[in-house]
Amino acid sequence: MRYLLKRLGFYLVAAWAAVTINFFLPRLMPGDPATALFARFKGKLAPEAIDALRATFGLTEGPLWSQYLTYLSHVLRGEMGVSIAYFPAPVSQVIGTALGWTLFLAGSAVVLSFAIGSLLGVAAAWWRRGWVDTWLPSALVFAGSLPYFWLAMAALYLFGFQLGWFPLGHAYADDSVPGWNLAFVVDVLRHAALPMLTIVIATLGGWLLSMRNTMISVLGSDYVNLARAKGLSPARVVLRYAARNALLPSVTSFGMALGFVLGGSLLTEIVFSYPGQGYLLVQAVRNQDYPLMQGIFLVITLAVLAANWMVDLVYLWLDARTRDSAS
Repeated sequence: MRYLLKRLGFYLVAAWAAVTINFFLPRLMPGDPATALFARFKGKLAPEAIDALRATFGLTEGPLWSQYLTYLSHVLRGEMGVSIAYFPAPVSQVIGTALGWTLFLAGSAVVLSFAIGSLLGVAAAWWRRGWVDTWLPSALVFAGSLPYFWLAMAALYLFGFQLGWFPLGHAYADDSVPGWNLAFVVDVLRHAALPMLTIVIATLGGWLLSMRNTMISVLGSDYVNLARAKGLSPARVVLRYAARNALLPSVTSFGMALGFVLGGSLLTEIVFSYPGQGYLLVQAVRNQDYPLMQGIFLVITLAVLAANWMVDLVYLWLDARTRDSAS
Protein backbone atom coordinates (compact mmCIF):
# COMPACT_ATOMS: atom_id res chain seq x y z
CA MET A 1 0.00 0.00 0.00
CA ARG A 2 2.86 2.37 0.78
CA TYR A 3 4.31 1.74 -2.68
CA LEU A 4 0.98 2.56 -4.35
CA LEU A 5 0.51 5.72 -2.29
CA LYS A 6 4.04 6.83 -3.11
CA ARG A 7 3.44 6.32 -6.84
CA LEU A 8 0.07 8.06 -6.60
CA GLY A 9 1.72 11.06 -4.93
CA PHE A 10 4.26 11.22 -7.76
CA TYR A 11 1.51 11.21 -10.39
CA LEU A 12 -0.45 13.90 -8.52
CA VAL A 13 2.63 16.15 -8.52
CA ALA A 14 3.12 15.45 -12.24
CA ALA A 15 -0.55 16.27 -12.89
CA TRP A 16 -0.18 19.58 -11.01
CA ALA A 17 2.93 20.42 -13.06
CA ALA A 18 1.04 19.63 -16.30
CA VAL A 19 -1.88 21.86 -15.28
CA THR A 20 0.53 24.66 -14.36
CA ILE A 21 2.41 24.46 -17.68
CA ASN A 22 -0.92 24.31 -19.49
CA PHE A 23 -1.88 27.58 -17.79
CA PHE A 24 1.29 29.54 -18.47
CA LEU A 25 2.13 28.45 -22.05
CA PRO A 26 -0.80 30.21 -23.81
CA ARG A 27 -0.17 33.34 -21.78
CA LEU A 28 3.41 33.47 -23.05
CA MET A 29 2.18 33.44 -26.65
CA PRO A 30 1.40 36.70 -28.48
CA GLY A 31 -2.27 37.66 -28.71
CA ASP A 32 -5.17 35.87 -27.06
CA PRO A 33 -8.25 33.84 -28.12
CA ALA A 34 -10.49 36.91 -28.08
CA THR A 35 -8.24 38.73 -30.56
CA ALA A 36 -8.13 35.67 -32.84
CA LEU A 37 -11.93 35.33 -32.82
CA PHE A 38 -12.35 39.10 -33.37
CA ALA A 39 -10.09 38.89 -36.45
CA ARG A 40 -12.17 36.04 -37.91
CA PHE A 41 -15.22 38.33 -38.14
CA LYS A 42 -13.24 40.73 -40.40
CA GLY A 43 -14.65 43.98 -39.08
CA LYS A 44 -18.21 42.76 -38.54
CA LEU A 45 -17.89 43.29 -34.78
CA ALA A 46 -17.57 46.64 -33.06
CA PRO A 47 -14.21 47.30 -31.34
CA GLU A 48 -15.99 47.41 -27.99
CA ALA A 49 -16.98 43.75 -28.41
CA ILE A 50 -13.43 42.53 -27.82
CA ASP A 51 -13.75 43.30 -24.09
CA ALA A 52 -16.91 41.20 -23.93
CA LEU A 53 -15.12 38.38 -25.77
CA ARG A 54 -12.23 38.50 -23.28
CA ALA A 55 -14.71 38.26 -20.43
CA THR A 56 -16.41 35.30 -22.17
CA PHE A 57 -13.11 33.43 -22.45
CA GLY A 58 -12.21 34.21 -18.84
CA LEU A 59 -9.34 36.57 -19.73
CA THR A 60 -9.06 39.18 -17.03
CA GLU A 61 -6.58 41.92 -16.22
CA GLY A 62 -6.14 40.71 -12.64
CA PRO A 63 -2.89 39.46 -11.09
CA LEU A 64 -1.44 36.32 -12.61
CA TRP A 65 -1.64 34.37 -9.34
CA SER A 66 -5.35 35.20 -9.10
CA GLN A 67 -5.93 33.96 -12.66
CA TYR A 68 -3.96 30.81 -11.83
CA LEU A 69 -6.09 30.02 -8.78
CA THR A 70 -9.25 30.64 -10.81
CA TYR A 71 -7.95 28.34 -13.55
CA LEU A 72 -7.19 25.59 -11.03
CA SER A 73 -10.67 25.81 -9.56
CA HIS A 74 -12.21 25.61 -13.04
CA VAL A 75 -10.09 22.57 -13.98
CA LEU A 76 -11.11 20.76 -10.80
CA ARG A 77 -14.74 21.35 -11.77
CA GLY A 78 -14.10 20.15 -15.34
CA GLU A 79 -14.51 23.63 -16.85
CA MET A 80 -11.93 24.40 -19.56
CA GLY A 81 -13.37 27.53 -21.12
CA VAL A 82 -15.25 28.20 -24.32
CA SER A 83 -14.13 26.90 -27.71
CA ILE A 84 -13.41 29.43 -30.48
CA ALA A 85 -13.89 27.07 -33.42
CA TYR A 86 -17.16 25.73 -31.97
CA PHE A 87 -18.26 28.94 -30.23
CA PRO A 88 -20.23 29.13 -27.93
CA ALA A 89 -19.86 25.43 -27.01
CA PRO A 90 -17.75 24.71 -23.88
CA VAL A 91 -14.41 22.97 -24.43
CA SER A 92 -15.41 20.08 -22.18
CA GLN A 93 -18.49 19.44 -24.31
CA VAL A 94 -16.51 19.54 -27.58
CA ILE A 95 -13.84 17.16 -26.22
CA GLY A 96 -16.46 14.85 -24.75
CA THR A 97 -18.14 14.50 -28.15
CA ALA A 98 -14.93 13.32 -29.82
CA LEU A 99 -13.66 11.33 -26.84
CA GLY A 100 -16.01 8.41 -27.31
CA TRP A 101 -15.05 7.92 -30.96
CA THR A 102 -11.34 8.04 -30.13
CA LEU A 103 -11.69 5.54 -27.29
CA PHE A 104 -13.60 3.21 -29.57
CA LEU A 105 -11.30 3.46 -32.60
CA ALA A 106 -7.78 3.92 -31.22
CA GLY A 107 -8.46 2.10 -27.95
CA SER A 108 -9.79 -1.01 -29.68
CA ALA A 109 -6.94 -0.91 -32.21
CA VAL A 110 -4.25 -0.66 -29.50
CA VAL A 111 -5.76 -3.49 -27.46
CA LEU A 112 -6.09 -5.72 -30.55
CA SER A 113 -2.58 -4.93 -31.75
CA PHE A 114 -1.07 -5.59 -28.30
CA ALA A 115 -2.96 -8.86 -27.78
CA ILE A 116 -2.35 -10.27 -31.28
CA GLY A 117 1.27 -9.06 -31.41
CA SER A 118 2.09 -10.52 -27.98
CA LEU A 119 0.56 -13.90 -28.87
CA LEU A 120 2.44 -13.99 -32.17
CA GLY A 121 5.64 -13.05 -30.34
CA VAL A 122 5.14 -15.96 -27.92
CA ALA A 123 4.53 -18.34 -30.83
CA ALA A 124 7.58 -17.05 -32.74
CA ALA A 125 9.85 -17.54 -29.71
CA TRP A 126 8.49 -20.98 -28.80
CA TRP A 127 8.62 -22.38 -32.35
CA ARG A 128 11.88 -20.77 -33.38
CA ARG A 129 12.93 -21.00 -37.01
CA GLY A 130 9.39 -21.91 -37.97
CA TRP A 131 7.37 -19.93 -40.51
CA VAL A 132 5.95 -17.67 -37.79
CA ASP A 133 9.46 -16.74 -36.68
CA THR A 134 10.97 -16.63 -40.18
CA TRP A 135 8.49 -14.73 -42.33
CA LEU A 136 5.91 -13.00 -40.16
CA PRO A 137 8.17 -10.57 -38.21
CA SER A 138 9.86 -9.34 -41.38
CA ALA A 139 6.54 -8.85 -43.18
CA LEU A 140 4.93 -6.98 -40.29
CA VAL A 141 7.99 -4.79 -39.66
CA PHE A 142 8.06 -3.92 -43.37
CA ALA A 143 4.35 -2.98 -43.25
CA GLY A 144 4.91 -0.91 -40.11
CA SER A 145 7.89 0.91 -41.65
CA LEU A 146 5.73 2.32 -44.45
CA PRO A 147 4.59 5.94 -43.94
CA TYR A 148 1.54 5.90 -41.72
CA PHE A 149 -0.54 8.19 -43.90
CA TRP A 150 0.44 6.28 -47.06
CA LEU A 151 -0.76 3.02 -45.55
CA ALA A 152 -4.09 4.63 -44.63
CA MET A 153 -4.54 6.18 -48.07
CA ALA A 154 -3.62 2.90 -49.83
CA ALA A 155 -6.18 0.98 -47.76
CA LEU A 156 -8.80 3.65 -48.39
CA TYR A 157 -8.15 3.66 -52.14
CA LEU A 158 -8.07 -0.13 -52.56
CA PHE A 159 -10.78 -1.36 -50.18
CA GLY A 160 -12.95 1.74 -50.10
CA PHE A 161 -12.74 3.38 -53.53
CA GLN A 162 -11.84 0.54 -55.91
CA LEU A 163 -13.50 -2.50 -54.32
CA GLY A 164 -16.18 -0.61 -52.40
CA TRP A 165 -16.05 -3.00 -49.45
CA PHE A 166 -15.90 -0.24 -46.83
CA PRO A 167 -17.12 3.39 -46.57
CA LEU A 168 -14.74 6.19 -47.55
CA GLY A 169 -14.84 8.10 -44.27
CA HIS A 170 -16.62 9.46 -41.20
CA ALA A 171 -17.86 7.48 -38.21
CA TYR A 172 -21.26 6.54 -39.67
CA ALA A 173 -23.38 7.22 -42.72
CA ASP A 174 -25.19 10.54 -43.10
CA ASP A 175 -28.57 8.85 -43.25
CA SER A 176 -27.96 6.71 -40.14
CA VAL A 177 -29.83 7.59 -36.96
CA PRO A 178 -27.51 7.25 -33.90
CA GLY A 179 -28.86 4.82 -31.34
CA TRP A 180 -28.28 1.49 -29.66
CA ASN A 181 -29.69 -0.65 -32.44
CA LEU A 182 -28.15 -3.34 -34.63
CA ALA A 183 -28.26 -1.33 -37.86
CA PHE A 184 -26.36 1.62 -36.38
CA VAL A 185 -23.79 -0.61 -34.61
CA VAL A 186 -23.07 -2.48 -37.86
CA ASP A 187 -22.72 0.83 -39.70
CA VAL A 188 -20.26 2.15 -37.09
CA LEU A 189 -18.21 -1.05 -37.27
CA ARG A 190 -18.03 -0.87 -41.09
CA HIS A 191 -16.80 2.74 -40.92
CA ALA A 192 -14.23 1.89 -38.22
CA ALA A 193 -12.90 -1.28 -39.88
CA LEU A 194 -10.42 0.36 -42.29
CA PRO A 195 -8.90 2.94 -39.90
CA MET A 196 -8.68 0.31 -37.15
CA LEU A 197 -7.02 -2.15 -39.54
CA THR A 198 -4.51 0.52 -40.55
CA ILE A 199 -3.52 1.19 -36.93
CA VAL A 200 -3.22 -2.53 -36.14
CA ILE A 201 -1.03 -3.28 -39.18
CA ALA A 202 1.22 -0.29 -38.50
CA THR A 203 1.87 -1.25 -34.85
CA LEU A 204 1.65 -5.05 -34.86
CA GLY A 205 5.28 -5.65 -35.82
CA GLY A 206 6.62 -3.68 -32.87
CA TRP A 207 4.61 -5.67 -30.31
CA LEU A 208 5.60 -8.96 -31.99
CA LEU A 209 9.33 -8.21 -31.98
CA SER A 210 9.31 -6.86 -28.43
CA MET A 211 7.56 -9.94 -27.07
CA ARG A 212 9.62 -12.36 -29.18
CA ASN A 213 12.99 -10.98 -28.08
CA THR A 214 12.04 -10.87 -24.41
CA MET A 215 10.49 -14.33 -24.62
CA ILE A 216 13.67 -15.84 -26.08
CA SER A 217 15.68 -14.43 -23.18
CA VAL A 218 13.19 -15.74 -20.61
CA LEU A 219 13.06 -19.22 -22.17
CA GLY A 220 16.77 -19.64 -21.40
CA SER A 221 16.39 -18.79 -17.70
CA ASP A 222 16.88 -21.32 -14.89
CA TYR A 223 13.30 -21.34 -13.62
CA VAL A 224 11.95 -22.18 -17.09
CA ASN A 225 14.46 -25.03 -17.41
CA LEU A 226 13.40 -26.24 -13.96
CA ALA A 227 9.74 -26.18 -15.00
CA ARG A 228 10.60 -28.26 -18.05
CA ALA A 229 12.62 -30.71 -15.90
CA LYS A 230 9.60 -31.18 -13.63
CA GLY A 231 7.69 -32.49 -16.63
CA LEU A 232 5.13 -29.70 -16.75
CA SER A 233 3.06 -29.41 -19.90
CA PRO A 234 4.43 -27.15 -22.65
CA ALA A 235 1.35 -24.93 -22.47
CA ARG A 236 1.89 -24.32 -18.75
CA VAL A 237 5.60 -23.65 -19.21
CA VAL A 238 4.93 -21.14 -21.97
CA LEU A 239 2.00 -19.29 -20.42
CA ARG A 240 2.61 -19.60 -16.68
CA TYR A 241 6.39 -19.33 -16.47
CA ALA A 242 7.73 -17.75 -19.67
CA ALA A 243 5.06 -15.51 -21.19
CA ARG A 244 3.94 -14.01 -17.88
CA ASN A 245 7.46 -12.74 -17.10
CA ALA A 246 8.25 -11.79 -20.69
CA LEU A 247 5.11 -9.66 -20.73
CA LEU A 248 6.42 -7.19 -18.13
CA PRO A 249 8.40 -4.89 -20.48
CA SER A 250 5.50 -4.85 -22.96
CA VAL A 251 3.05 -3.87 -20.21
CA THR A 252 4.92 -0.59 -19.70
CA SER A 253 4.79 0.21 -23.40
CA PHE A 254 1.14 -0.81 -23.52
CA GLY A 255 0.35 1.59 -20.67
CA MET A 256 2.00 4.46 -22.50
CA ALA A 257 0.23 3.57 -25.75
CA LEU A 258 -3.09 3.33 -23.91
CA GLY A 259 -2.53 6.75 -22.38
CA PHE A 260 -1.84 8.35 -25.74
CA VAL A 261 -5.03 6.82 -27.14
CA LEU A 262 -6.93 9.91 -25.98
CA GLY A 263 -4.72 11.97 -28.26
CA GLY A 264 -6.22 10.08 -31.15
CA SER A 265 -4.47 8.60 -34.14
CA LEU A 266 -3.83 11.92 -35.81
CA LEU A 267 -3.00 10.93 -39.40
CA THR A 268 -5.51 8.09 -39.54
CA GLU A 269 -8.36 10.29 -38.34
CA ILE A 270 -7.42 12.99 -40.87
CA VAL A 271 -7.30 10.56 -43.81
CA PHE A 272 -10.62 8.94 -42.89
CA SER A 273 -12.23 12.17 -41.60
CA TYR A 274 -12.97 10.31 -38.38
CA PRO A 275 -14.36 12.66 -35.69
CA GLY A 276 -11.88 11.78 -32.93
CA GLN A 277 -9.45 13.70 -30.76
CA GLY A 278 -6.70 13.82 -33.40
CA TYR A 279 -9.03 15.28 -36.01
CA LEU A 280 -10.33 17.71 -33.39
CA LEU A 281 -6.78 18.82 -32.53
CA VAL A 282 -6.06 19.64 -36.17
CA GLN A 283 -9.23 21.75 -36.34
CA ALA A 284 -8.21 23.55 -33.14
CA VAL A 285 -4.77 24.38 -34.56
CA ARG A 286 -6.21 25.59 -37.86
CA ASN A 287 -8.68 27.88 -36.09
CA GLN A 288 -6.17 29.03 -33.43
CA ASP A 289 -8.53 27.66 -30.80
CA TYR A 290 -6.24 28.02 -27.78
CA PRO A 291 -8.81 26.92 -25.14
CA LEU A 292 -9.57 23.74 -27.10
CA MET A 293 -5.86 22.99 -27.62
CA GLN A 294 -5.29 23.50 -23.88
CA GLY A 295 -8.12 21.14 -23.05
CA ILE A 296 -6.93 18.41 -25.43
CA PHE A 297 -3.32 18.61 -24.19
CA LEU A 298 -4.51 18.43 -20.58
CA VAL A 299 -6.73 15.41 -21.27
CA ILE A 300 -3.85 13.61 -23.03
CA THR A 301 -1.44 14.33 -20.16
CA LEU A 302 -3.85 13.17 -17.47
CA ALA A 303 -4.66 10.07 -19.52
CA VAL A 304 -0.97 9.12 -19.76
CA LEU A 305 -0.55 9.56 -15.99
CA ALA A 306 -3.66 7.49 -15.29
CA ALA A 307 -2.43 4.76 -17.67
CA ASN A 308 0.93 4.62 -15.89
CA TRP A 309 -0.87 4.31 -12.56
CA MET A 310 -2.77 1.33 -13.97
CA VAL A 311 0.53 -0.16 -15.17
CA ASP A 312 1.88 0.03 -11.61
CA LEU A 313 -1.16 -1.92 -10.40
CA VAL A 314 -0.67 -4.56 -13.11
CA TYR A 315 3.03 -4.81 -12.23
CA LEU A 316 2.16 -5.63 -8.63
CA TRP A 317 -0.06 -8.44 -9.86
CA LEU A 318 2.36 -9.85 -12.45
CA ASP A 319 5.74 -9.44 -10.74
CA ALA A 320 6.29 -10.94 -7.30
CA ARG A 321 9.59 -9.03 -6.98
CA THR A 322 7.72 -5.73 -7.09
CA ARG A 323 5.34 -6.94 -4.36
CA ASP A 324 8.28 -8.01 -2.19
CA SER A 325 10.10 -4.70 -2.61
CA ALA A 326 6.87 -2.77 -1.94
CA SER A 327 6.27 -4.67 1.29
